[in-house]
Amino acid sequence: MSVVDLARFMDDLADASGQAILPFFRTAFGMDDKARGGAAFDPVTEADRAAEVAMRGMIRRHFPTHGILGEEFGSENLEAECVWVLDPIDGTRAFLSGLPTWGTLIGLTHHGAAVRGLMHQPYLGERFSGDGASARLRSARGERQLLTRRGTALDQAILATTDPRLFAQGEERERFLGLEEAVRLSRYGTDCYAYCMLAAGQIDLVVEAGLKPYDIVALIPIVEGAGGIVTTWDGGPATGGGRIVAAGDRRLHEAALRHLNP
Repeated sequence: MSVVDLARFMDDLADASGQAILPFFRTAFGMDDKARGGAAFDPVTEADRAAEVAMRGMIRRHFPTHGILGEEFGSENLEAECVWVLDPIDGTRAFLSGLPTWGTLIGLTHHGAAVRGLMHQPYLGERFSGDGASARLRSARGERQLLTRRGTALDQAILATTDPRLFAQGEERERFLGLEEAVRLSRYGTDCYAYCMLAAGQIDLVVEAGLKPYDIVALIPIVEGAGGIVTTWDGGPATGGGRIVAAGDRRLHEAALRHLNP
């Protein structure tokens, strides 16, 4: 399949998932707590499941030899050369609250490396895509290349995280709070949208912990394609999830790592 055909197929996946999700947004719908009464509320909705079912079916029909890793229905054929990594609604808490900072994440790995990614926000009509070499935003206002903001000093940076309470009590949270004190401004609750705003040059740093591969794989080619960098807190590959730091350029990334690894 050519690059153009692959991009078109990812658009088709986004179309199908959006059609499955939008009828549920800002309406009354079913929701379960995957934590089952645990300390951390982990919601999943009918919309999550419907969107992932639609995308999995399309991938199986068009690429029967490819693997799939999805948040709602697990993994299949992960030893394949190419694996699709899906999160039908990243930011389910925002979705439940009627806030449009959630998105559908569609990522593709090749021999374990994240090579293509798309974040679709169907309510806003925005698609952020990247291949590690370039990144673009398509919306009702047209299409444009994405570029991170470069040369921002740490004390002038804007930092985003989903929720500071998601960092483990003790050293992990203290390290994040130390970094937060060093930046100019911090914002909470933006989930995958924060990484796309980093790629668009609006945010300088995103720091998270406890991520799964389906939370981050699709976003890596977008951020890196826009000129940014995404790693774990120890500077390793981010495709496996865990503790993640994304930055607009390498110098800011190194400054953040010094705070996170004192």
